[in-house]
Amino acid sequence: MADLIEHWRAAIAEELPAAVELRHELHANPRVSGEEGPTAERIVRALGVGPGKTVAGTGRLVPMTGDGSRPAIALRTELDALPVQEDTDVAWRARGPAMHACGHDVHMAALAVVARAATRIELPVPLVALLQPREEGPQSGAWDVVEEGGMAGVEAVVAAHCQPQLPAGTISAVAGPVNAGSCAFEVEVRGRSGHSGYPHTVDDSVLALSAVVVALQQVGARRIDPTVGVACMVNQLDAGTTYNVVPGRAVARGSLRTMRASDLDLARAAMRSIVEGVASGHGCVGEIRFASGEPALVNDAVLAAGAAERLAQMGHPVSTDFRSFGSDDFSYYVQHARSLMMFVGTGTGTGGLHAPTYLPDDRYVSVVADALVAGYAAAVT
Repeated sequence: MADLIEHWRAAIAEELPAAVELRHELHANPRVSGEEGPTAERIVRALGVGPGKTVAGTGRLVPMTGDGSRPAIALRTELDALPVQEDTDVAWRARGPAMHACGHDVHMAALAVVARAATRIELPVPLVALLQPREEGPQSGAWDVVEEGGMAGVEAVVAAHCQPQLPAGTISAVAGPVNAGSCAFEVEVRGRSGHSGYPHTVDDSVLALSAVVVALQQVGARRIDPTVGVACMVNQLDAGTTYNVVPGRAVARGSLRTMRASDLDLARAAMRSIVEGVASGHGCVGEIRFASGEPALVNDAVLAAGAAERLAQMGHPVSTDFRSFGSDDFSYYVQHARSLMMFVGTGTGTGGLHAPTYLPDDRYVSVVADALVAGYAAAVT
């Protein structure tokens, strides 16, 4: 396996300049969730082995090696960008209303160079490139890949994600839960509308909702085991039409994230009690609705240990304890195949994930590529 990795990395090094150019092209032409068709087509052309199978509407499953008669190892990349206006000064920046603010352009280029280089060497287990849409969108692309039978014939799935919370160049390969399960929620508070100059004649939905938002913070502080944790974040508020009318309705939206499925049920029950009770105390009616969410992402222990060993042999600093309350629909693959999500540290100097300034250096194409190679090697051995 050490010889295989050496030959593979040598082939990757030869292909790397083209992969960096691909990264720039993809970064400059981002496509948001559900519109990734042109992005998938461009990567397929870069892979050079045929169109593969369309999955999840705008995604692709592209066999790179093997004849389909044996179970394969899939390397997954996300295709979608975010509706964020880029704030960088590179020549290849995105100039429209969307950008790759989560490193997906790096992931795509890395998968492309790894998969293309794989066709120049002999792999012991077939390799499949999984180009997955809608990782950032509300309708999970991974869920659709699974539902459409995309995991048939796949015995392991490997991915790597840029992570500014890790030191630059450090790669994490951690067993067990590494990303939180998450679900969206919407809180609606209904009161009695009226003139803001006569507060005694109204039931103020805005005041009640404000109290609800503050009270929801006790879910993480008091309701869930602090050694495991929970993140309950309100990120959107909507109320009123003008400055001097008390609205009859106010709405808040946010996300709930937990590492354990049992904590999700506890947190939902606590949030419902808080919303209804606090709103009632302000003379209003409160209601909370939860969307179906993603499960926690739980890495296979054997894959994590094997990848960490290979990465160390390659000379990369390795972390075996990093976990994040971010979420990723890669978690759906965990239920159907051995799975490993690694994180590649880009350092805080690159900005934060989903920020308009997030722009990892081109060198991370190579680092992410090494992570994918190490994950493949772990899945084989």
